[in-house]
Amino acid sequence: MGSSYMTDPVIFIIDSVISLYVLAVMLRFLLQWSRADFYNPISQFLVKVTHPPLKLLRRFVPAIGKIDTSSLVLMLAIQMLADFSIFLLKGVSIGIGALAILSLTQLISLLINVFIYAVFARAILSWINPGSFHAASSILVSLTEPLLSTCRKILPDLGGIDLSPLAVLMLLQLAKMVLLPPLHQLASLIS
Repeated sequence: MGSSYMTDPVIFIIDSVISLYVLAVMLRFLLQWSRADFYNPISQFLVKVTHPPLKLLRRFVPAIGKIDTSSLVLMLAIQMLADFSIFLLKGVSIGIGALAILSLTQLISLLINVFIYAVFARAILSWINPGSFHAASSILVSLTEPLLSTCRKILPDLGGIDLSPLAVLMLLQLAKMVLLPPLHQLASLIS
């Protein structure tokens, strides 16, 4: 009873801390990929928080084009370590293949959620305080504009009403529904 009593809080702490750090690495990767303003205070914070392990990893993992593969490797490694620790604390054994697929699935889910929340936040900010500039709105524009501009090219002009955020949100939710269940099934088949 004592170990199960303390297991849930330990799992909560591990999951929370690791999830926040993986989110920081993912945001750094996405902001670098979307060429967001490097001097933005949010960008600077993400660089400082994620720099030490990435500096070490970049010695061994080279970038491929404009894709920072060391960030991808770091995200997957940290997620796998967290998942392994949580399974270990729960007393569940899992194979390395299933662990890798499960961790990859969680990263894909996080990526989709980042875009969903970013598009939603950008839409809300455009209603509340249109045309204003601050660090968060600049980051949101950099992150979401590639998706929104692609949808704007496809959607017909509806007299000044921009439905691209709605279309992107629907497509992102659809991507979650299509991509994640097969990966969860594959992980359960391998384990």
